[in-house]
Amino acid sequence: MEKIARTKVKDLLRMQPGAPVLAKGWVRTKRGNKQVKFIALNDGSTVNNIQVVADMGRFDEELMKRITTGASLAVSGKLVESVGSGQAVEIQAESIEIYGECDPMRYPLQKKDTSFEYLRSVAHMRLRTNTFGAVLRLRHAMAFAIHKFFNDRGFVYLNTPLITESDAEGAGDMFQVTTLDLAKVPVHGGKVDFSKDFFGKKTSLTVSGQLEGELGATAVGEIYTFGPTFRAENSNTPRHLAEFWMIEPEMAFYDINDNMELAEAFVKYLVQYALDNNYDDLKFLNDKYDDGLIARLQSVLGIAFQRVTYTEAVEILEAAVRAGHTFEYPVHWGTDFQSEHERYLVETHFGKPVILIDFPKDIKAFYMKQNEDGRTVRGMDVLFPKIGEIIGGSEREASLEKLESRIDELGMSRKNLEWYIDTRRFGTVPHSGFGLGFERLLLFITGMNNIRDVIPFPRTPKNAEF
Repeated sequence: MEKIARTKVKDLLRMQPGAPVLAKGWVRTKRGNKQVKFIALNDGSTVNNIQVVADMGRFDEELMKRITTGASLAVSGKLVESVGSGQAVEIQAESIEIYGECDPMRYPLQKKDTSFEYLRSVAHMRLRTNTFGAVLRLRHAMAFAIHKFFNDRGFVYLNTPLITESDAEGAGDMFQVTTLDLAKVPVHGGKVDFSKDFFGKKTSLTVSGQLEGELGATAVGEIYTFGPTFRAENSNTPRHLAEFWMIEPEMAFYDINDNMELAEAFVKYLVQYALDNNYDDLKFLNDKYDDGLIARLQSVLGIAFQRVTYTEAVEILEAAVRAGHTFEYPVHWGTDFQSEHERYLVETHFGKPVILIDFPKDIKAFYMKQNEDGRTVRGMDVLFPKIGEIIGGSEREASLEKLESRIDELGMSRKNLEWYIDTRRFGTVPHSGFGLGFERLLLFITGMNNIRDVIPFPRTPKNAEF
């Protein structure tokens, strides 16, 4: 007899009835009576299950007792037209092999709904749920779409270092990398002697690949990075992770307007890709958790994002306060906007995504290009409904004189930045770039409320399991 190759559940559900098939997966549910059992089987390829119909005249009752939620099976049989509602086809089982049993008294994922807080406590198993299966498939789809977007536009994928001596953001909240014996740290002149360390200097995990990305852009024109970044910020909130992924394109010969156009095209492309390729997962999340998810995704397509200067935005927010709107954090010219301010602009005032530009230079990084007014820089933040800022970027300062002046003005050490300053000494060009937090994007795409639920293994203060 010819051996039948396994077919994934997502493909079985699209097939015409009549063929012999082999399915493998995990049991979601089992129900039935003494004559027939119905097993919902899922292999992770889709949020939908394939129904297996087992005629009890063919199978032993003891075998069926061993088939419980979470058990893994191989099912051979015939794909037939389903007589029940909810699926077009089902498998009329002819043989069932149990790969792995699952003790129903100990298995932490039962049929009943469970909270995200509980699932985080069994994070090693939560990936098996329908919800996290949908999130993982969407995460994969967005990662693939990111590479495809940039590849199709001629960008070069640049791998920037995870271990670095530079603090690109100037925030100082970095994880140190060391091989020193922490019980016997070498000291010289009252300070840690990093010359005895592995790299011979103080090194940390990167907070951004941007500065190195600019080196690539001034060599091959247009690059993008896509990798993990790290912040040792003690923020235990639904919007912060200690380890997260960033996408950071850098483009030579782009000004701020080119930068905004690329950012808008980028996020629209990703949203459209999710709708085109992962609609079943989106519909599941829409129906179960957030009934406005699909409509919100569709709302960013086919419209131009609103472009607003920081100064105009402050005036809008101050007018809202005068009209009776209450913000938790005060707002005035020179303050850094909070999420509540960003969401008011997007959701209440404009009713569409917003790109903020021309920020006060004192609240932005040293590398942003200064405007002629001497007060503002050509920064840009892309703001989305529900989450606020999703992209941050700028036109970079191309002038050697202005860049050096800004570094000195902020009291920054030149020691670790000379290699970066060289890009302005030798063939400097107008150039721009931005950063998209991958998990922030996934919050918008999935409708999840907590950033810990869009990454498989979240790293947060006092939590580094696995």
